[in-house]
Amino acid sequence: MTFTRPHSFHIPVMGTGFTIDTPLRVARYGISSVISLVDDVLIERVRRYHAERAGEPYAEIRATDEDARARRITAYLDLLDVLVQRQVLELKAAPFEPGSEITRYYELLPDSPLKSLYQQMLDTPEGEAKARLQQQLRDAVVSGSIDVNIMTKLDCLHNGPDGQPLPQKTSDAMSALRGFALSTPSSSMVFSAGLNTHLYSYAAEFPGFLPDEVGRLHKKITLKVSDYRSAVIQGKFLAKRGLWVSEFRVESGLNCGGHAFASNGRLLGPILQEFMEKRGELVEELHGLYVQSAAIRKLGWNAAPHQTLITVQGGIGTAEENELCLRRYKVDGTGWGTPFLFVPEVTNVDAAHLEKLCAATEDDVFLSDSSPLGVPFWNLRNSGSEEKRRERIAEGNPGSPCPRSYLLFNTELTERPVCVAAKAYVRKKLDQLKAARLPEDLTKRLIEAVLVKSCICHDLAGGVSLKLGLNPNATPAICPGKNAVDFSTLVTLEEMVGHIYGRLALLKNVNRHHMFLRELMLNIEYLSKEWDHFTAELSNRTPKYFLEFRDNLLSGIEHYQHLAEEFISDKKSRFLAELKALQEELECLPLLTTAPSNSAS
Repeated sequence: MTFTRPHSFHIPVMGTGFTIDTPLRVARYGISSVISLVDDVLIERVRRYHAERAGEPYAEIRATDEDARARRITAYLDLLDVLVQRQVLELKAAPFEPGSEITRYYELLPDSPLKSLYQQMLDTPEGEAKARLQQQLRDAVVSGSIDVNIMTKLDCLHNGPDGQPLPQKTSDAMSALRGFALSTPSSSMVFSAGLNTHLYSYAAEFPGFLPDEVGRLHKKITLKVSDYRSAVIQGKFLAKRGLWVSEFRVESGLNCGGHAFASNGRLLGPILQEFMEKRGELVEELHGLYVQSAAIRKLGWNAAPHQTLITVQGGIGTAEENELCLRRYKVDGTGWGTPFLFVPEVTNVDAAHLEKLCAATEDDVFLSDSSPLGVPFWNLRNSGSEEKRRERIAEGNPGSPCPRSYLLFNTELTERPVCVAAKAYVRKKLDQLKAARLPEDLTKRLIEAVLVKSCICHDLAGGVSLKLGLNPNATPAICPGKNAVDFSTLVTLEEMVGHIYGRLALLKNVNRHHMFLRELMLNIEYLSKEWDHFTAELSNRTPKYFLEFRDNLLSGIEHYQHLAEEFISDKKSRFLAELKALQEELECLPLLTTAPSNSAS
C-alpha cells in the first residue's frame, strides 16, 4: 500500500517570521508548511540558531558576499532538509508506545485508510503479524513538505557599489527563486500576489522545475490565486514556458491574514464552484500548452498531465467549514493559518503578543492601511510595531529607520527609490502636504494616510526575534486574520489538529459568523470604505468599479442562498437570516443610488 499526503490541511506562510522554522516543528508528522523568503537577514540568523542547536557546521554568509541573498536561502533550506530527514529517521525508529514520536504521528492523522491500518496494528496481539503491520506503518511515514513563498511584488532591483544598476537576476525575488531552486528539498515554490513575467520566465532556467527522466518534478510550483481567471492567466503563462502548476491555492481576498487583495466582490464560494466545474477544462488547456512548449524546446514529457491540486485557505475556523470545502467544492486540501498562531510549538509569536492575541477583540484585529505596498493589511492594533509607530509620531519623529529596505519602490520625492514608511519619505511628504495649502479636512486625511504606514518588512520578524533571542529590542508586527478573535487560549498541536478534524472544538465564540458570511461582511465594509475615499476624492476608482463590486456580491449572496438549502442543515435558518441582513445592508449603501457629479464615467 502506498500512502501520500497524510493530512488534508497545510500551514500557509504567515508574515516573514511566524512560520520561518515551522517545518522543523511539524514536517516529521506529515504536515506541510510554508516559509517566507522575503527576509534573508532573518533567514541567516535563524540558520545560525538552528545549526548551533543541532550541532551542524555554520559559516556566516555576509551581506557583502557575492550572491549573498540566494546563498543564504539555499543554505537555510539545505539545513532544514537535513534536520527534517534526521527527525523522520528517528521517528521511524521509535517504538510504538504511548508518547513516542511515531505514535504521535499516527494519532495526529485524520480518519483514513492509513489511520485504519494503525488501528488494526493496535488491535493485533503481539507477534509476527503485529510486527509486520508495524513495519508497514514505518514504511508509510511521509514527511510534510518544506514549501517556500515569494510575494512576487517584492522584487526590488539594486545598484552596485558604483551606483550602476545590477543585472535583473540580482533582484530580490529572482535571487530568492534561485536560492530555492539550488536547494535540496523536493518541495513547492508558492508564488503569491500576481504574475511577475521576469520571475516566472526565470524559473524555466532551473532543471528542478522540469521533469526528470521518469517524469517527476523535484521542484513544484504552487500559485496562490484569488479567482479562476487569475489561475488561467498565470497558469498559461507558465505552461508556455514549460512549467507546470502543481497546485492552485485559492485564497479569500479579504478573509485572510497578512496582505488582503480585494477581488472586486467575488466571493469564495462562487469562486470554488467555478474551479470545481472547470477543473478538467483548466488542466486540459494548460497541458496542451505545456506539451507544445516541450516540443519546441525538444524536451520529453509524459503524455499525461502532472497532478494538479486545488486547495483553499482564508478564514476557515471549524471542522464543519473544513469539511464543507473538501466535500461540497471537492478541493484537495485546506490551509489553516491564523489559528496556528495560538500554537506556540508550531509558530513564532513572543509571549507578550500571545497574551495580546488571546485577549484580542473585534476592534483589535483590523484591516489597516499600514502596508507600504498600498495593499490592505491585517493588523493587531496593540502590537509592538503599532505602538512604536504611534510613539514616533507623538515624539515628532515619524517614519521608520528602514533597516531592511525590501520595499523600496517610491521615487515621488527622491531620486532613488524609498519605502513610503521610511523617515526619508515621510518627512518630505509631510512638508509637501503642509505647503500645498489644500482644504483642512483633505490635508488631515492625506497626512493620516502618510503616518499610518508601518515598517512591516522588519517588524514581521519581531516575534521570532524575541522568541529565539535574536533581537531583544524587536517591536513585533502581528498580522492575524479576523478569525483570531474566535480563539482565546493557547493550545497544543494535538488540540489544533483535533479541532481541524472535528475531534474537539476550541472556539471561544461558538456564535461566530460562518466563514462565508464573515467574508461577505468584510467585503461590504471594504466597499463602503472605498466609496468614502472615492467621494472624498482620495481614490481613482470609477463608478463602474463599485457597480461591478456590488453585482458580484449579489451574485455571491444568491449562491449562498442555494448552498444553505443544501448543506447548512440545522444552522440553515440562522445562516439565511444573517445573509438576508447583509444583503439589505449592501442594498442600502449610497453607491447604489448616488455618484459624485465630477466622476461620472
